[in-house]
Amino acid sequence: MAGTVRAHVGRGVLELLEKVELPEGKEVSVAILETTEARDFAAFDRAAGSWKGTIDVDAFLKHNAESRMRATRQVPRL
Repeated sequence: MAGTVRAHVGRGVLELLEKVELPEGKEVSVAILETTEARDFAAFDRAAGSWKGTIDVDAFLKHNAESRMRATRQVPRL
């Protein structure tokens, strides 16, 4: 079995929150990745709109559309 399993830490011991299909005594490698906490989402919400007014959106969209219309590639020979 290979994959990601959620776990809870208690008294320095990892307690798996999901059932795993591994034989008793099997040695495995464990990678520790911290999960995102709710406070990280609050910082994201506070940053919303902070770039407002820094660019001219209409000019950007017009430039973007025009740049996609340019024929910069050669036509392939078939």
